[in-house]
Amino acid sequence: MPLKLLSEIPQGAIATKVESLLENLRNLGSVVVALSGGVDSGVLLSAAVQSCERVLAVTASSAIHPRRELEQARRVAELAGCEHKVLKSGELKNPDFTGNPIQRCYHCKRELFLRLKQVAERRGFRAVVEGSNVDDLSDFRPGEKALMELGIVSPLRQANFTKAEIRELARWAGLPNADQPSAACLASRFPYGVEITVDALSSVERLEDALVEMGFSQVRARYHIDLVRIEVEPDSIGRASAGDLRDRIVQAARREGFRFVTLDLQGYRRGSLNP
Repeated sequence: MPLKLLSEIPQGAIATKVESLLENLRNLGSVVVALSGGVDSGVLLSAAVQSCERVLAVTASSAIHPRRELEQARRVAELAGCEHKVLKSGELKNPDFTGNPIQRCYHCKRELFLRLKQVAERRGFRAVVEGSNVDDLSDFRPGEKALMELGIVSPLRQANFTKAEIRELARWAGLPNADQPSAACLASRFPYGVEITVDALSSVERLEDALVEMGFSQVRARYHIDLVRIEVEPDSIGRASAGDLRDRIVQAARREGFRFVTLDLQGYRRGSLNP
């Protein structure tokens, strides 16, 4: 089923923001969209396809990106009717990234978006756009500096969209990831200063996949070398710590090489390693 035209959303506060979003994209003319597989970039891609003369969606692929996000990105690009390119990113070859300094995200974003700009220039696109919203300004995001340096455009933020409004728009449009839990690259599970390796990333991803299969929607497996700190939704903590399910969680973590398995009593919260 094709996505609804965003320009036809019923009048209201969000409709004014939609008009601004579509107008800004029309003015750009042709864009490369950084499509992560999350709801923000999905809405942005839908708006771009409905506004711009030419659109190319590009998704990064590497061990720091969960495979389920790549699958979702492919699905969204297909629904939007947009050409989709998967680009193998090279942040794991950069010691400034794998050493996991506080500015880790800067090095990752700069490497990725520099390559997206090169793709755009080779193929004659006027701009590279990405899906940050105004709520993202409340978290610690050193990658923002890289976006500014490279002239990457954030149309959802320019139109003053919040995360809740983006989800509302995604539901109306018919995007399959409208209610998908917030995601972040797997490197965000590592405390600053702890080395990021492919093996450790794979262990974290497999454990989180196992937790999702157990029925948890918003999960994080925070990597503390031989200890894993599991975050689930606050109202699911009791369920995670009870009986058979607790044993299954421990077994899944042990299979990934963790000696100690802990459940964070504060539950999932965005950027819990940033304070």
